[in-house]
Amino acid sequence: MENLRPEEISAIVEEVVRRVTIVLSQGDAEAPVASSSLVGGTPCSSSAEREISQAALIEASREMIRRGAERIVCAGGEKFQCEDLARYIDHTLLKPNATEKDIEQLCAEALQYHFASVCVNSAYVELCSRLLAGSGVKVCAVVGFPLGAMSTDAKAYETRYAVSHGADEIDMVINVGQLQSGNYAYVYDDIHAVVKAAAGHIVKVILETGLLNDDQKIAGCVLAKAAGADFVKTSTGFGPGGATAEDVALMRRIVGDDMGVKASGGIRDCSTAQKMIESGASRIGASASVSIVKGATAQGRGY
Repeated sequence: MENLRPEEISAIVEEVVRRVTIVLSQGDAEAPVASSSLVGGTPCSSSAEREISQAALIEASREMIRRGAERIVCAGGEKFQCEDLARYIDHTLLKPNATEKDIEQLCAEALQYHFASVCVNSAYVELCSRLLAGSGVKVCAVVGFPLGAMSTDAKAYETRYAVSHGADEIDMVINVGQLQSGNYAYVYDDIHAVVKAAAGHIVKVILETGLLNDDQKIAGCVLAKAAGADFVKTSTGFGPGGATAEDVALMRRIVGDDMGVKASGGIRDCSTAQKMIESGASRIGASASVSIVKGATAQGRGY
């Protein structure tokens, strides 16, 4: 996809969105749409040298739609006790006034409850990496957070910084305005640059779904998958709205079962977290993590 002109990328994504929209409007509301691959069996970024023609991509998108109803996504259906949810949760603290003491408490809670990761701004990655060393709790750094509107070079640099200081995972924010403008080549390049800078570390792509219509959500998922990302994620927690079961289900249907879906933003209790997992989420982003696993309800914003 890197070898295509911007107008070719736009044509491909628009065609995929059109076909997916048709399937969504006509098919089983519970049937997944995506196959296990978007482009010829592997993400574009998995082999930078590989030349992919427009015709091949169009054919791949047709195959994605054709095989969609045949896929089974094993993401929902399992019931959990509240304490079982810890392994799904990125324990999050992204407030601008978070102190080192706050971050230390975040890590202590992650160790106590065995959360999947802590999710922090990149300035605190090194501290978290030191506090969590050898524990199995991962360190997740946000990149381009929370607006996503900085340059691609800046996002790539922040990614390299975070990884070099101990980040295991990267949660990047897409350029929402470029997606809304239909500048799909820009969005693809933006995501791909972060994936490349992450050097094999997990990359989650934050769509900020509260700002997008369904076609734009579909396009964002398609571009994230094509660019080689590992997850798509609903929200920053700082934008309008937050995670919804409907958005999680849509994203799961688009990316299929070979990518993760992270629900984040406004998840403050066990029942909401369970609903997100039943809808297809494989990770939950929350600052109310302790309340969630204790079966309580936290007050205030999700982040």
